Amino acid sequence: MDFQHRAGGKTGSGGVASASESNRDRRERLRQLALETIDINKDPYFMKNHLGSYECKLCLTLHNNEGSYLAHTQGKKHQTNLARRAAKEAKEAPAQPAPEKVKVEVKKFVKIGRPGYKVTKQRDPEISQQSLLFQIDYPEIAESIMPRHRFMSAYEQRIEPPDRRWQYLLLAAEPYETIAFKVPSREIDKAEGKFWTHWNRETKQFFLQFHFKMEKPATPQTTTTGSTVTKRPPPPLMNPPRVTDSMPPPPGGMPLPPPGSTPQMPPPPILRPPPSEVTSTSSSTS
Repeated sequence: MDFQHRAGGKTGSGGVASASESNRDRRERLRQLALETIDINKDPYFMKNHLGSYECKLCLTLHNNEGSYLAHTQGKKHQTNLARRAAKEAKEAPAQPAPEKVKVEVKKFVKIGRPGYKVTKQRDPEISQQSLLFQIDYPEIAESIMPRHRFMSAYEQRIEPPDRRWQYLLLAAEPYETIAFKVPSREIDKAEGKFWTHWNRETKQFFLQFHFKMEKPATPQTTTTGSTVTKRPPPPLMNPPRVTDSMPPPPGGMPLPPPGSTPQMPPPPILRPPPSEVTSTSSSTS
């Protein structure tokens, strides 16, 4: 039958695929996908017999090639048998005991109050570095117990409203209550010799000293030419001269002007010719 000149027909185009062809194409796509994602050599149920075909030891099925076996592993039968095998192994496996947790005995002490303390503020005379020295007395401290300390942020405590300008130094030793000291929230200098602790077992006294780090001085401003410009304080304001009420008297015995009014200058004197000149003029006219 000639389909070449049928309406809508194209030369070289195939017909609609049958069901078997669709299944074969689907199995090929599954095989290619399985080969990319699954390593068949690590499958415990994959076996190749002496006839050259492949078997599934879980489902007891025969397959002519690897693609057929991989398509079988993606099917419903193989997945159901996998779930059954996993449930059976979980049921037959002995219940393993949970690992025992390490039990830490909590030491219980009856608190007997707060210890005595002494705080000394110090300043290095050479570099003016500030430090604090704490001396805590623990006369009734428990045996084999050493005092402990740590710094706590203001946001960790719940006694006072948090203030970032302060921090707390905590000191604890059983059976005494834990005490805290409120110190400025500055960086601690932990260099050698700047931070140390000492526990005197004979006198039962605990010593702790720490230094605050030195604050860096303000750097002088530099101009574009590279020269440093140091800020100087502004000069003091000069007080304007005050006008005193007592003014020197004017010449000629004139009265002083009333206070608050502007002084007036006296009028200029009237110049008259000397009498000798007037006599000579009158004689000449006569």
